[in-house]
Amino acid sequence: MLKLGFLASHNGSSFRAVVEAIETGGLDAEARLLVANRKDAPALAYAAEHDLPHRCIPTAADPEAADAALRAALRAAGVELVVLSGYLRKLGPRTLAAYSGRILNIHPSLLPKYGGQGMYGRHVHEAVAKAGDAVSGASVHLVDGEYDHGPVILQRETPLAPGDDAAAIEAKVTAVEAGLFVEVLQRISRGELALPEPSATISDNLP
Repeated sequence: MLKLGFLASHNGSSFRAVVEAIETGGLDAEARLLVANRKDAPALAYAAEHDLPHRCIPTAADPEAADAALRAALRAAGVELVVLSGYLRKLGPRTLAAYSGRILNIHPSLLPKYGGQGMYGRHVHEAVAKAGDAVSGASVHLVDGEYDHGPVILQRETPLAPGDDAAAIEAKVTAVEAGLFVEVLQRISRGELALPEPSATISDNLP
C-alpha cells in the first residue's frame, strides 16, 4: 500500500482526485499528510473535511527552516511517496534528498515543452496558444532541484482545435490531469511502473 504525502498551494485538484480514488477503492494507498504553504489554501479545508492529517508550513519568510520542517513532517507521518498538487514553491535540499526519486509532480504541458521557471498554470496555456500547437497534454514527472526537469513517468495528450485560446486549452488539459495522476499511482501500486532507486546523498544528513 502506498503511503502518500501531498503538497499544495491552492485547490490541490490532483490531491482531491487521488483522495477520491482511495476512498472509493480505486487506489490501494493511504493519504498520510497534506501540507500547504498558504494558510488560506482550499486544499487544507478539503483535508479537514475528509479527516486527513494536514498542516500549513509557510515558505516565504525562512525557506531553510521550512525545508527542514517539511522533511520532518513528512517523515513523522510515515510518508513514502510525495505528490505535488499545484505546489508553487521549489523544494529545498533536505526534502529533495530525503525523498530522492519519490516526489511526483504533474505539469500542464507535454514536457520538455513549456516547462521551467515561471511556466505554471495559465502561463503554460498562453504559450501553447501563442505557438498554435495542435496538441497539448499533461506530464507526470519526478521532481529534482530544477523546475519541471526530472524524468517524465507518463504523459497524456489532448487534441486542440484551431483558434483555441488559453482558457480553452486549460479546460482540455485540466480534464486529463487528475485521471493521469491517479493512473500513475495505480500503476506504481500494482508494480507496473518502477521508480528509480533512491540515491543517498550527503545533503540527506543535513540537520
